[in-house]
Amino acid sequence: MHTSKETRLKTISAAPLALVATLLAACGGGGGSSGFIPTQSALPGLGVATGAPLKDCASLAGFAFANTTITSASSIAAGTLTVAGKPVGAHCQVKGSMYSRTGPVDGQPYAVGFEMRLPANWNGRFFYQANGGVDGSVVTATGPVGGGGGLNNALNLGFAVISSDAGHQAPTPFFGLDPQARLDYGYQAVAKLTPMAKTLIASAYGKGPDRSYFGGCSNGGRHTMVAMSRYPDDYDGFLVGDPGFRLPLAAAANIVGAQNYYALADTTAMTAANLGTAFTQAERTMVSNAVLARCDALDGAIDGLVQDTAACQAAFNIQRDVPTCSASRDGTCLSAAQKQRIGQLFAGALDGKGKKIYSSFPFDAGLGTNGWAVWKFSNSLNLDSGAVGFIWQVPPESQAGFNGATFTLTSNIDTILAKITSTNSLYTENSLSFMTPPNPSDLSKLKKRGAKVMAYHGTSDPIFSSDDTQRWYDELAAANNGDASDFARFYRVPGMNHCSGGPATDQFDMLTPLVNWVEKGQIVESVVASARGAGNAGGVNTDVPATWAANRTRPLCAYPKVARYKGIGDIEKAESFACM
Repeated sequence: MHTSKETRLKTISAAPLALVATLLAACGGGGGSSGFIPTQSALPGLGVATGAPLKDCASLAGFAFANTTITSASSIAAGTLTVAGKPVGAHCQVKGSMYSRTGPVDGQPYAVGFEMRLPANWNGRFFYQANGGVDGSVVTATGPVGGGGGLNNALNLGFAVISSDAGHQAPTPFFGLDPQARLDYGYQAVAKLTPMAKTLIASAYGKGPDRSYFGGCSNGGRHTMVAMSRYPDDYDGFLVGDPGFRLPLAAAANIVGAQNYYALADTTAMTAANLGTAFTQAERTMVSNAVLARCDALDGAIDGLVQDTAACQAAFNIQRDVPTCSASRDGTCLSAAQKQRIGQLFAGALDGKGKKIYSSFPFDAGLGTNGWAVWKFSNSLNLDSGAVGFIWQVPPESQAGFNGATFTLTSNIDTILAKITSTNSLYTENSLSFMTPPNPSDLSKLKKRGAKVMAYHGTSDPIFSSDDTQRWYDELAAANNGDASDFARFYRVPGMNHCSGGPATDQFDMLTPLVNWVEKGQIVESVVASARGAGNAGGVNTDVPATWAANRTRPLCAYPKVARYKGIGDIEKAESFACM
């Protein structure tokens, strides 16, 4: 049993219930995932997919398609894979590669490697699984449905799913020495794989997919946004998670962040541990608590979550609301130098001329987590350095003697920015051309044919800012007479770090409502998300506070609406909140 409601529920001075009722009526009521409403749009509707049985797995070993080699086609028994302890149904696993070649610059072998998993009981749908990081691995093609610790996946729901390595065979940045591998990673692997995959599905089932979906988080979210812009005719639904859609600039900003933390660090050691001394776990938790003190109650309940992100940024001020150390730092204050540098990084990292490189980041409740720290203090040294140095710079760095930490902490940011926007006779597209979606606010082709977009982003994401995704959505709305909600929706996930984790309700399924929107015309004002406390079948999120119910739920509201407490009801349940 949990503690009493009086202990658990702390609300701001209650608004009169009549006022709450008026707000609910004006805002459309509650926040349940069953809150489907019909689309009031003249946009074309796309019909419901119909399935077909798998004909013969073994015969797919002989599948022929241009520039494609099939290496195996294997029957996978039901239960061989599991998701949240549930057996995944019987399916066929097809492995292969496309466009095998030898790189002319580095002499390394390259290909677009892939696997497809084709369920015995197919639902007529295709899911392109966009993977994260620098790719380089063909991970299991299951098709995540969103958030952390998924309780289901696209394969188990009956989708045919493809996963690829995006054109290189190791999860390291050195493929960036090869010009074509850069382009495959950026956008061309999708163009190569899509027609092959749809043809393979037709061979497997006697018909092609009725509906096709594309989704991923992080770099997978970037892949998805690029596909939205470049391949709007090939997919009907797009699930965008914490997208690094301006990834080269986000990485450059994280390098600037590392240089600022290095200036505050205890020693000159170029290590993540030393970098972390600049903004310790105790200090980050203290700042998170200061944010909550100003912002937690803005949504009507003091519950450890900041639902009204925009109001919070106006309410919280790091200079005023965090104590300034009068002597040595002890975890209860920040030095003046810390406030200046950390405050500027949240406002937006700057280049050498004082111009913002990427985006602001919202102050939120998830700063004290390891998931936040690892991106700022470790990945800035070990991942961003290699990606910038080898995948995006023209010319790339030399492998001989390259040290990631040294590169991050000693490089001139203006030189980095010049190189990631440069081309030459060998590298004919710069990183902002091959990595980012062209004109991301123009999705008119996607819209006109009836395709749909659902995007989500954790407000405590430390590497790709939810502010940047919100800015994109605002620009998309502006390009559509002020309202893009008839074909695209954006959902903030309060407290969530990068794609998962943080003090958040980070477990949710957005694929199912996306399918219902695409195929049945049903839009979703909110999606119910759960905390992953003790005993969660999808895996425990250790950032869930002990004061929360292990299975706390909240509505993720379609922006710009915010989940607000109704004034009555169990604070641990989504139905006690309304999207307003």
